[in-house]
Amino acid sequence: MLEKIEIDLLIKNAKELLTLSSSFKDESGLGIIPNGAVAVKEGRIFWIGKTGELPKDFVLSSEGQVIDARGKVVMPGLIDSHTHLIFAGSRENEFEQRIEGHTYLEIAGRGGGILSTVEATRKASFEELLFLGKRRLDRLLSKGVTTIEAKSGYGLSLEDELKILRVMKALQEDHSVDIVPTFLGAHTIPKEFKNERRRYMDLLTQEMIPEVAGEGLAEFCDVFCEEKAFHLEESREILETGKRYGLKPKIHADQVSPGGGAELAAEVGAYSADHLEYISRQGIERMAEQGVTAVLLPGASFFLSMKKYPPAREMIEKGVAVALSTDLNPGSSMTESLPLMMTMGCLFFRMTPKEVIQATTTYAARSMGREKEIGSLDTGKKADLIMLDIPNYRYLPYHFGVDHVEVVIKNGEIVYKNQ
Repeated sequence: MLEKIEIDLLIKNAKELLTLSSSFKDESGLGIIPNGAVAVKEGRIFWIGKTGELPKDFVLSSEGQVIDARGKVVMPGLIDSHTHLIFAGSRENEFEQRIEGHTYLEIAGRGGGILSTVEATRKASFEELLFLGKRRLDRLLSKGVTTIEAKSGYGLSLEDELKILRVMKALQEDHSVDIVPTFLGAHTIPKEFKNERRRYMDLLTQEMIPEVAGEGLAEFCDVFCEEKAFHLEESREILETGKRYGLKPKIHADQVSPGGGAELAAEVGAYSADHLEYISRQGIERMAEQGVTAVLLPGASFFLSMKKYPPAREMIEKGVAVALSTDLNPGSSMTESLPLMMTMGCLFFRMTPKEVIQATTTYAARSMGREKEIGSLDTGKKADLIMLDIPNYRYLPYHFGVDHVEVVIKNGEIVYKNQ
């Protein structure tokens, strides 16, 4: 007699089960199992295969559940690898001004831009930021997102940067969506240091980074490497300081001008370089050589009506792993819809449906060093899955602006159902 194995969750009869795993190679490149099934035990994937091949010794635990995914697509939970989750205020007035023809620099000169959000965020209480962050996480979850990377950067003082990162920590303890925290004190120069760049650099490197690392509030250190923000040498100093304190490097690079940010990302061993509209050919080659993931942000390209897109096709052809993200922020990409970014990735960047799915799962996980835990479906990995009410994977970016997510599963538990 077979010894029974208790299973906590069983998903079966999926029309397409996208594993994104090299263990299930097929023509699609997505590791699709037709009529697929997944068995979950203690928050991890215990078994994966065809429904007709489910082991006979599986039984449901006392509180176990079965999900019939007949006619549906099941795949890994989506990963949003570049967000600015915690901020107060909004900038719809700037949106209107841009429509009327005013430039970003004109708007910033009138007191708008990043610094207006910094002012609102500094004034906001911990509780207010916690409330706003939870609402945004709820929206992300409803779109199928199970893990995000979240950057600080709207405090730009020791006290306010710590406040933002502590809000993230509180949300991580209380919300289903996993948050990977990044310190972005180097977002821009705050107005009180407008004519004292070196003093702000000293504050970043001698006080902020040591304190953030000492409290264990961030895993990554990021910098906005642009002529209007932090120069190449300043960016190198910030990232190398972060590394000395155990913070892994990331970089906003080559968004509005070619500045060597991609090359710097390769030099310092960054996990990702993000934006990259003006990346050089050499930058692409160096990122490919060093295994730096490109995180592209089509929402910002769209929302700012940018005329230049990052060369995604060239990056992919040169061997760079390309991720897509919302860039959720109040100035340049006010959205929590990662599926919409997938559609934009197809249309603006000429990526295929397969590539945008990889970009929001496998490669997004890689950009955060999480590829061994999430981003694909393999035995032993976290049971983070979504069930979509669509006939096949190509339909997801095709039918845009609609919520196709029916069920979200995080660590083996159902955390969202679309009613």
